[in-house]
Amino acid sequence: MGTWSIWHWLVVLVIVMLVFGTKKLRNVGQDLGGAVKGFKDGMKEGSSDAAKPLDSQAGTTIEGEARKEQAKS
Repeated sequence: MGTWSIWHWLVVLVIVMLVFGTKKLRNVGQDLGGAVKGFKDGMKEGSSDAAKPLDSQAGTTIEGEARKEQAKS
């Protein structure tokens, strides 16, 4: 009695389809898939950014500011 059989899940699926409709369910599936894809792409970009040393990025900013001050004087 505590386990769910395939018939229970089919009844639940039919009720959900009747309440929400297939178009809404398809849109929810597409939105969820897009969110997962965006998350995976963000994780790939994050790991490639972590591989770059932070000192080289900071050094270009300091050098750029030093060049601006030399140009002013």
